[in-house]
Amino acid sequence: MMSNASPFALADRLVDLIGTRFVPPPWAVTEVQSRLVLLLNHVLQQEPQAMQRLARQSGRVVHLRWRQFAIRLAATRAGLLELAAADTADELTLELTDPSAAGIADKLLRGDKPAVRIEGDVMLAAEVNWLADHVRWDLEEDLSRLIGDAPAHALADAARRAARGLGSLMSRRQAAA
Repeated sequence: MMSNASPFALADRLVDLIGTRFVPPPWAVTEVQSRLVLLLNHVLQQEPQAMQRLARQSGRVVHLRWRQFAIRLAATRAGLLELAAADTADELTLELTDPSAAGIADKLLRGDKPAVRIEGDVMLAAEVNWLADHVRWDLEEDLSRLIGDAPAHALADAARRAARGLGSLMSRRQAAA
């Protein structure tokens, strides 16, 4: 018999576990955040217009939160991101309001944005919204540099089909509920 559990139930349980029983050491949090900044900057470097827009926000700090996870990012003069210094004030706070990883993933798979509570500078929020709407990671291009064009295309195509199938499954489950 097939289970009716959400494919993201494990992710929700892991997030709960990290938040309640396992608190990572500060060095691990900083390391993960630094890697995330590297990934975001890699994606931004593929979009010159995004870098130009971000450069105009140099020094401004955005605080991103979801449940117990948080990261503070500052725009640089080069149009990239860096971890914000502890002594800088947040100019914008964006908090994902859906506590469920499944709910967020479902919205993203459908091409929607997750619900966000916004506090702070409206113009900076508009710039962040523009970035969210216009900057996309070309994962297939990055994969092609590692494994070649044909395997990268096949892998990306398989991932797209899996995402569509998962989105369809989530929509059917939501309609049945």
